[in-house]
Amino acid sequence: MTSKIIKITTTQNKQVVDITEQIEKELGSGEGVVNLFIKHTTCALTTADLDPGTDLDMLDAFEEIMPNLNYRHPHDPAHVTDHILSSMIGTHLGLPYKNGKFILGTWQRIVLIELSGPRERKLVISV
Repeated sequence: MTSKIIKITTTQNKQVVDITEQIEKELGSGEGVVNLFIKHTTCALTTADLDPGTDLDMLDAFEEIMPNLNYRHPHDPAHVTDHILSSMIGTHLGLPYKNGKFILGTWQRIVLIELSGPRERKLVISV
């Protein structure tokens, strides 16, 4: 198994970033399963349909599902919801690929969900 770390720079506080093609550039010509892991606790990875506006719909939905509680996070209570959403959405994916392309559904894209940006994020790719 080989691993590589790539950097993804986000530009907004809350953002959905399509990273499909950026990762595919790192794949070899063989086939197998790629494991993706984001090394941060305030962003997440998932697959999504990115029709126009869907990214904003996702961000609005994430904000709505988080309750307004008296959070006790000692570092910064204001962004504890970002940590919770990262855990709920997930920080890793396992995806099949063949000949340098992911085997995805018709509308599926691989996305990084930025919850506390803008920042430079590190993504581990293991084949």
